Amino acid sequence: MGIKNKEKLKKLDLLEIPNPERIKLINEVREKLRRKITEAKLWQSLLEVESLIINGNMVYGRDEQLNGLYFKNKF
Repeated sequence: MGIKNKEKLKKLDLLEIPNPERIKLINEVREKLRRKITEAKLWQSLLEVESLIINGNMVYGRDEQLNGLYFKNKF
């Protein structure tokens, strides 16, 4: 996962940001990283299963294609 447009990347000097804003920024970054880690763990566990059943419907089996499950990008 790379940066799509490096020109839009902001460089911030954390020492120049006031404390409340710095704390808020750091907490937002931590939360985003936690979400990415959780998503990566979920994908890894899905890759390791032999079959996936949701609400009684098989959406994935080793010998079958992914069926009835899709992900929509937020971007």
